[in-house]
Amino acid sequence: MLRVKEHRDKAAFGLLFDHYAPRLKGMVMRSGLGAAQAEEIVQDAMLKVWHRAAQFDPERAQVSAWIYQIARNQQSDHIRKEHRPVPEALKTPDQPEPDMTQVVALEQETAHLRAALDKLSPEQRSLVEQAYLGEMSHSEIRKVTGLPLGTIKSRIRLGLERLRHELKGTRP
Repeated sequence: MLRVKEHRDKAAFGLLFDHYAPRLKGMVMRSGLGAAQAEEIVQDAMLKVWHRAAQFDPERAQVSAWIYQIARNQQSDHIRKEHRPVPEALKTPDQPEPDMTQVVALEQETAHLRAALDKLSPEQRSLVEQAYLGEMSHSEIRKVTGLPLGTIKSRIRLGLERLRHELKGTRP
């Protein structure tokens, strides 16, 4: 622990981790938590040991007592977070069942859009998808494709015009 504290020695920390992690996991699991939760708590506790190594004082506590205390605190924090009541203002209201006519209409619109996208040239389709489905800016598309900005803007504009023409009359 002193090598970790004084020199940020990763190899020494690895030895500490290998020694204490299984023991800490066992301690946490004996309190009634599952293996996945125990591993998460142990990971967080050992991360705190690494970050707080400078605070370790061998005159105040043994290494094991110090590490176990960090793990117990981490476990308490974890349990508190899980059992914290959600304020009424933050609770999400129950979602009403979707109207089947809306679901069918949305599926039809999606099918029309897919068909219209299929009619675009591959270059136009790729750029329209990157800009609108991938939410990329024109400059981000330029970095990815290497195309000039004017070419990107023209292809997107022409692709959108073609989509508009293909989709005209499909919506009520």
